[in-house]
Amino acid sequence: MADRDELREQMIDAFEGADYPINSPMDLVPALPQGPGTTFESGDFTMTAMELNTKLGGGDFPYDAAEDFVDDVLEQLEDEDLI
Repeated sequence: MADRDELREQMIDAFEGADYPINSPMDLVPALPQGPGTTFESGDFTMTAMELNTKLGGGDFPYDAAEDFVDDVLEQLEDEDLI
C-alpha cells in the first residue's frame, strides 16, 4: 500500500523547482530531475511523471505553488483508486 505522505514529499521535491504559476503539465518538465521519466514510488505504487499526466485528468490549472498541484494530483490518484 502506498504512503500518501511519502508520495507527497517526493512530488513536492520534484515539482517545487518549476517556475510558478504553472499553466500546464509541460511547465513542470524542466523542473523534474529525470524529466518525464521521473518516478514516484511508495509501497506497491510506482508511476512516472509521464504516466501521471496520461492517467489523470488535466488538473485545475493554473497552480500557484507545488503544494497545491501535488495535493490535487494525490486527490485524483485516490479518486481513481491508484493509491
